[in-house]
Amino acid sequence: MRRYLWPLSALLLLALLALAAAALCGSSGCLRPSASADTVSLLLSLRVPRALTAFAVGALLALAGALMQVLLRNPLADPYVLGLSGGAAAGALLSMLAALYFGLPPRLVTAPGALLGAALAVLLLFGLVRQSLRHLALSPLLSSQRLLLTGVMLAAGFGAIISLSLSIAPDSQLRGMVFWLIGDLDDARLLPLAAGVLLLALLWSVRHAPALNLLARGDSFAQLLGVPVLRLRVMTLCAASAATAAAVAMAGTIGFVGLVVPHTLRLLVGNDQRLLLPASVLAGGAMLTLADLAARTVVAPTQLPVGVITALVGVPVFLWLLARSRM
Repeated sequence: MRRYLWPLSALLLLALLALAAAALCGSSGCLRPSASADTVSLLLSLRVPRALTAFAVGALLALAGALMQVLLRNPLADPYVLGLSGGAAAGALLSMLAALYFGLPPRLVTAPGALLGAALAVLLLFGLVRQSLRHLALSPLLSSQRLLLTGVMLAAGFGAIISLSLSIAPDSQLRGMVFWLIGDLDDARLLPLAAGVLLLALLWSVRHAPALNLLARGDSFAQLLGVPVLRLRVMTLCAASAATAAAVAMAGTIGFVGLVVPHTLRLLVGNDQRLLLPASVLAGGAMLTLADLAARTVVAPTQLPVGVITALVGVPVFLWLLARSRM
């Protein structure tokens, strides 16, 4: 336990510092001791929910990415590889268009539309791979490949719907739709739901971390040691899907967090899921909180999409890690 304590303590401190920095600083500058009480109250009422939203979304994406990498036994897997984010994004954009048609504020229907789209994507995925999941014990490699290919095809289909939605959207709404699609952390209404999903997914993951360690070494090895492989894989997929759906519904499709954070931590602290999963939650939350702070302050008062920052940071970091690793 001692070897888990120091990395988790360091990451917890990093997460707290990131949240404090995001709450105290923003596009209008950092809070000063001479600021009036009304100014402090106003800024904190705006910045604290956004900082917590960024942390929750980053933690959800990093946890989902770590689970997907175990499920597919592929260190390059991310939360979006099975098309769940595409379903959520397509649902959100279609709901925006419907809201414009009926004269409703688009922001009111964005999150519900994203949740419905993600639910549809999950149902389609399970329906299409149900037969291969049944034969998992006989051919685990083929089943994993079928799951991955099915997800890729779903992502392509939802990508076509997203492109169609953007092509028929009014010019006055197109910028807002693209901004949400790249990453928008302004809406904190789903924060309680996201926090609940994060807590449940993390508790389940930590409880089943020893079994996930065995699963990472191969289905046959895990079965020989008494692990219910089929049920564990299905539950892992459900946990990753719920985490991805909650994150996308809150903030759009923010890339590289679910890929870079678990992969980096695996190189630094090893592949023990008992440490890797909670560490991914803390590191992912801290990374997206700091990325959002940069998006709000780099070219202030203009606000950048947070997905741009994560891509600009994530691409060179991941390429550097890939060059140093033995993959």
